[in-house]
Amino acid sequence: MSWSQAVEKTVTGLGYELVDVERSAGGLLRVYIDRVPGRAYPTGEHEFVTVEDCEAVTRQLQYALEVAGADYARLEVSSPGLDRPLKRVEDYVRFAGNLVQITLKLPFQGRKKFQGTLVAPAEGAAEGSGWHLVFNDGKVDQVLDFAFEEVREARLVPVLDFKGRRGKGAPATQSPAGETDGGQQQ
Repeated sequence: MSWSQAVEKTVTGLGYELVDVERSAGGLLRVYIDRVPGRAYPTGEHEFVTVEDCEAVTRQLQYALEVAGADYARLEVSSPGLDRPLKRVEDYVRFAGNLVQITLKLPFQGRKKFQGTLVAPAEGAAEGSGWHLVFNDGKVDQVLDFAFEEVREARLVPVLDFKGRRGKGAPATQSPAGETDGGQQQ
């Protein structure tokens, strides 16, 4: 069994999705994992990968890579991040409706990079074809039709919401000095 097969078998065997694997100079082996929606994990109920998830996968991978005779100096297991890459058709299906950035292999109307909302193909479309990206060119919304094979790279666009810092309906409180904190939690 090769080191890459050992990584994939171990990660998927633990119930996680293998997003990507990178090997770099200096012997670093970096493994990106994600949780599968709707699946229960022994590390608890969370939407995103936790440090405990990474620790559990790291422990198992160390054994599997030793058995496979993999040559690496350092192993790093992490989440794919907020700008998660979309590598497989299944990723596109899972993240349809989200804001994504795609880079085409060949330019379309003079550009390769587009950012917009990913729309799944209509039912009955051939696998990998019929995808749409709804984007705004600065004037009006437009739709880019593309096939999976035409994309060089696709990533989720991070959407940060800092409104969650204040509890919903949290009243402003006063400090002993009489200063108001605006309802932000300390």
